[in-house]
Amino acid sequence: MIDKHVDVLLVGAGAMSSTLGALLNELDPNLTMLMVERLEKGAQESTSGWNNAGTGHAAYCELNYTSVNADGSMDTGKPEFINPAFERSLQFWSYLVNQDILPEPSQFINATPHMSFVWGEGNVDFLRRRFEAMHVHHLFKDMEFSDDPEVLREWFPLIMNGRDPNQKVAATRVRYGSDVDFGVISRSIVRNLREKENFDLWLNYNVDDLHQRENGEWQVHMRHRETDMLKIVRAKFVFLGAGGGALPLLQKSGIPESKGYAGFPVSGQWLVCHNPEIVNQHQAKVYGKAPIGAPPMSVPHLDTRVIGGKKALLFGPFAGFTTKFLKRGSIFDLIKSVRPDNLIPLLSVARDNMDLTRYLIQEAKQTVANRVDTLQLFYKEAKAEDWELLHAGQRVQIIKKHPEKGGKLEFGTEVVASADGSLVALLGASPGASTAVQTMVEVIERCFKDRLEQDDWKPRLKEMIPSYGESLGQDAELLHRVRKHTLSTLKLDDNYES
Repeated sequence: MIDKHVDVLLVGAGAMSSTLGALLNELDPNLTMLMVERLEKGAQESTSGWNNAGTGHAAYCELNYTSVNADGSMDTGKPEFINPAFERSLQFWSYLVNQDILPEPSQFINATPHMSFVWGEGNVDFLRRRFEAMHVHHLFKDMEFSDDPEVLREWFPLIMNGRDPNQKVAATRVRYGSDVDFGVISRSIVRNLREKENFDLWLNYNVDDLHQRENGEWQVHMRHRETDMLKIVRAKFVFLGAGGGALPLLQKSGIPESKGYAGFPVSGQWLVCHNPEIVNQHQAKVYGKAPIGAPPMSVPHLDTRVIGGKKALLFGPFAGFTTKFLKRGSIFDLIKSVRPDNLIPLLSVARDNMDLTRYLIQEAKQTVANRVDTLQLFYKEAKAEDWELLHAGQRVQIIKKHPEKGGKLEFGTEVVASADGSLVALLGASPGASTAVQTMVEVIERCFKDRLEQDDWKPRLKEMIPSYGESLGQDAELLHRVRKHTLSTLKLDDNYES
């Protein structure tokens, strides 16, 4: 007996699934959609406010997004890709605000300057060269650089207080960076979708299995986590947007494209301060350089956060080793994901990343006092009693086949789709939710090609995302126009005039 038959099945109720659901509903309100979530509420894993840094990843401050070429020049290709992607998110969120689908902007996004901060002569030189390479591009023309301690004291007094005046320091700043509560965005979108006649949300359901029928539809078996009730759903299109849980589901699908993929789970922790006397001295997201051997997600940063209308400071993340794929997952997740087709990539990555494994284990052994010592490299006057340790969300980095090494560890986000476009899984981590809109548009372009061409979906996408079909990286005037609109609509910089 089939319990439900839908056009679109969205597995997971976080940032990715909600974004795709919103886009598809705006393109065709008649599409029948079911969203299924394994927990009792949506947006409780990586999308939850305290389970991520809340950084609107625009590549302004994340030093790990910029690499140094063999000849010593700066490779800015990744920032030039990520920045326009985040701009698309800002455009879509602006559209949703104007449609009353998202709430008043300050409830989910707040102006928080994005800064990079380094010390030591070599690091100062690196940051200067990074600035010079990026500032010439119109995407980053508003970026500022300074190695004057007095200027930096104005930018982030908390970090400069108590610092050796003879220490070489430097920073860059983009004033219209943002702090984002992705949980509010996801929950607001889903709340709106639930008002639609053709949308349904099932909570507390685990997807047990799925397979494709001869007619191309997917039959999905799911079970209620409390009552053990089994339900069977048939769907023309399935999106696996279940965060760390997407890989096991992709493997269960059996599509050839899933072969060779594995996951490397990484846990994280934050030091959090709620003391208003300290919190009110800092209004920025300040990113430093990751320690040698650390994964990119471990770039240390001292951030302003606004969650539930309350301001706090966050420092971290402190990475650790785990075998769980989800924060509320199982310690057997990693073991269960091992298959004959991904064993060689797994073993190859383990062989080639022993330093990373040792680093994660060492991080996991650190005490709170050790973590406060690390904080004091940033904030010299930090006191342990003002900070508490919180656990962040799980991240599952991608492991995939490599023709020479056998396997490669990827840090980023990747879409894996079946050849017929009927099933898509989203794997990986940062920049993740910040670029969800562009990623989900790419899913639509790949899996709903006919609708795009025949049903005038492209003009509708253009209404929602004004830069759709054009290049923000190549068109400075277009960038200025859409950036001015989004910064004003989202109240990130009402005076933007660059």
